[in-house]
Amino acid sequence: MANTITLTMIKPDAVEKGFTGNILKDIADAGFTITALKLTQLTRSDAERFYSVHRERPFFNSLVEFMISGPIVAAVLKKDNAVEDFRKLIGATNPENAEEGTIRKKYAESVEKNAVHGSDSDENAAIEAHFHFADKEIYSFL
Repeated sequence: MANTITLTMIKPDAVEKGFTGNILKDIADAGFTITALKLTQLTRSDAERFYSVHRERPFFNSLVEFMISGPIVAAVLKKDNAVEDFRKLIGATNPENAEEGTIRKKYAESVEKNAVHGSDSDENAAIEAHFHFADKEIYSFL
């Protein structure tokens, strides 16, 4: 799939530990182009809306609390086959199960504090990108 996008959020744990630069370098080194980028902090309402698909799951409240605990870095990434390639780059949700060299293996602390979010489908990537960015903030000409 040519030139698709995905969304990532560098989560509060990774931002707090100063891993933002290293993670962005790993992303760029893997061939992704960053077409939108911002440092922000989710409100409770934002986090509840973003993760609404998990509302009925037992971890929903702790996920929301974690995601509002500090700033995040949101980014739209562009590359051929972006979603699938980024999922490979970040590794398994549980860093103990992530392959060596993946972002989560290098920077995550636990299943919940797993350093980064990555979209799980092209459709969700578009929805998630527009959750964080207006059209005029996503530079598709790159």
